[in-house]
Amino acid sequence: MTTPKNTKPTREQRRDAARAQAEKLRQEQAARERRSRNILLGVLAGVVVLVVAAGIWIYAESQKTLLDEFDGATPANSDSSGGISVGATAAGTVNEGASDLQVYLDFMCPYCGMFEDANGSDLDTLRSSGDLTVTYHLLANLDSLSMGTQYSTRTANAAATVASEAPDAFVPFVEGLFAQQPEENTEGLTDDEIAQIAVDAGVPQEVADTFTDGTYNEWVAVATQQAKREGVSGTPTVKLDGKTLPQTVNFYEPGTLSSYLAEQGVGG
Repeated sequence: MTTPKNTKPTREQRRDAARAQAEKLRQEQAARERRSRNILLGVLAGVVVLVVAAGIWIYAESQKTLLDEFDGATPANSDSSGGISVGATAAGTVNEGASDLQVYLDFMCPYCGMFEDANGSDLDTLRSSGDLTVTYHLLANLDSLSMGTQYSTRTANAAATVASEAPDAFVPFVEGLFAQQPEENTEGLTDDEIAQIAVDAGVPQEVADTFTDGTYNEWVAVATQQAKREGVSGTPTVKLDGKTLPQTVNFYEPGTLSSYLAEQGVGG
C-alpha cells in the first residue's frame, strides 16, 4: 500500500501566493482609484463648463438693453440704446476711428435748444471733416409740458421716422425743429407745422405724411426709459465716448464745447 504524498504548499509557495494576491488587490485598488479620479475630474469639468456658461449668460443678460427686449416698430439706423449715429453724411453712418459724442435731447427742452444754438455749427463741421460722430438720443421727458399734445413724443417720433426713411435729412430736420422750438407749457407746433419743417429739410412729403401714424411712439417711450436706466436724468446730457462731460464744460457758451473736444484730441 502506497503512502500518499504530502501536497501541502511549501513556505516559499505560500509566500509567492501571498505576494501575487497582494499585487492583485493593489492593482484592483489602483483601478478603482483611477475610475473614481476620472469620474471626479469629469464631474469637476462639467461643473466648470456650467459655471462658465452661466457666467457668460449672466454677462450677456446684463448687457441687454430695454430695446433689445422691445419687439415693436424700431427705426432703421438706430442702435440698441436708442442712439441714432451721424457721421459725415446721414443718419446711421459713423466716422471710422473718430470719437463719439452722445447727445440726449428733448425737442421741448429749452436748454437743448440753447445747446443746439451754441454748438450745432461746430458739430456739423467736426462731423463733415470726419473727426467726430454725433449720436442723437431722442427722448420724451417733457410731454407733460405741452398741454396734452405730447409734443416731445410727436417730434421724437417724427425725427425717428426721418432717420429711418430719409436719413440724409435727419440733421437738417433736427436743426429745423430747434430753430422753431416752442416754449414750454404751450401746445407746441402742430402736426402740419412739424411736417412742413421736415419737407423744408428735404424729407419727401409722403414720409412727412406718416408722422401722425405715430409708428415709433412706443420705441421713443422705451428709448426714454433706457436713457434713465443709463443714468440720464435730464436733457441735454452730453457724453464723449460714453463718459458724461465734466460740469466745468459750459456747453451753452459758444466755442466751449469745441475747445474741450480739441483738448481731448478731437479735430486736432
